[in-house]
Amino acid sequence: MSIFFVTFLVVALVFLALASGVLLGRKPIAGSCGGKGDSVCSCKDPCSKRKERMQIENEAG
Repeated sequence: MSIFFVTFLVVALVFLALASGVLLGRKPIAGSCGGKGDSVCSCKDPCSKRKERMQIENEAG
């Protein structure tokens, strides 16, 4: 029976650790813009790598 309580305590601590971001009011994890390799970027301010790629595409095409 003690193994059950230890396991329950460990699982509860893991859930608490995973939920700490929510408990502290931090921003949730979000995906990156254009992360799937799409040629269309809907970001307001693309990252520097994306800007370089877009510039190369504009020069080539």
